[in-house]
Amino acid sequence: MGTISHDLIIIGGGPAGLSAALYASRSLLDAVTLEREAIGGQMMLTSDVDNYPGVPSANAFDLVDAMRSQAEGLGARIEMAPVTSIEHDAKTSLFRVSTFSDEYLSPSVVAALGARPRLAGFLGEHEFTGRGVSYCATCDGMFYRNKHVFVIGGGNSAAEEALFLSRIAQRVTMVVRKDHLRAQSALVAELERDQKVEIRYLTSIVAVEGDELPGVITFRDNALGRDYVETYDEGSVGVFVLVGREPESGLLTGLVDLDESGYVLTDERMGTRTPGLYVAGDVRSKPLRQIVTAAADGAVAATSAAAFLGRPIEG
Repeated sequence: MGTISHDLIIIGGGPAGLSAALYASRSLLDAVTLEREAIGGQMMLTSDVDNYPGVPSANAFDLVDAMRSQAEGLGARIEMAPVTSIEHDAKTSLFRVSTFSDEYLSPSVVAALGARPRLAGFLGEHEFTGRGVSYCATCDGMFYRNKHVFVIGGGNSAAEEALFLSRIAQRVTMVVRKDHLRAQSALVAELERDQKVEIRYLTSIVAVEGDELPGVITFRDNALGRDYVETYDEGSVGVFVLVGREPESGLLTGLVDLDESGYVLTDERMGTRTPGLYVAGDVRSKPLRQIVTAAADGAVAATSAAAFLGRPIEG
């Protein structure tokens, strides 16, 4: 295992991490961005982006590519390397960031760790993940062309994914455990206009069963407190779970303070209680999690890190 030193280590290659990489490059910092899975983070879970200022109706993949190209064009270094631990030595004031193959030393870190899908908790969820149960319509939607898909959830993500799936699937049924949707009113109106979308309120999925693929789904009527079963031809249905996200804050245990939901508490400069450690993006406690807010977080975090290192970003 090699040991590599940098001015700044950025963990995460989503919009927060890419923005931080761009701003670190503008300050001529020797920085490296470490991403464990795919550049773009949660941006890769959607197909179209229509709320990023100045870029109307952007394709998410194109937007990610543009962000990465811009950062790398300014000198940013991005590596695919899953981070396994983050430690801080109070005596040397250095962070030790470990991956499976190397250790990175740096006086400053920007953690843009993002969030992961929350599980719905029904029987069969684990068994059928990847073969009938999915957490990303953009990733897996084409496998369900002309099929009947169920979307669990009532928030913005569930509404957006249901609308995306309605272009592909024969029928989309939203399964909402409450008596209303929590999605923005514009999305709700669009769902109500879409003739391929049905919404089952006060309903939950209890179990998904089948042999190789799902064929039997047990629902619960939350109003009456009773279960009912629907049977389909195996391979003709899919279940998309979109019930929120959980912050990927585990690597920061002992280094930061968390809110009641596990999101990292920061100050307005993205700083934490550990000097030199900044946190940006969806892992941070904040009122709105969007691409634009993640990018802004990354810019502030890198600017703060540069100032901490005595290399303030100019202009």
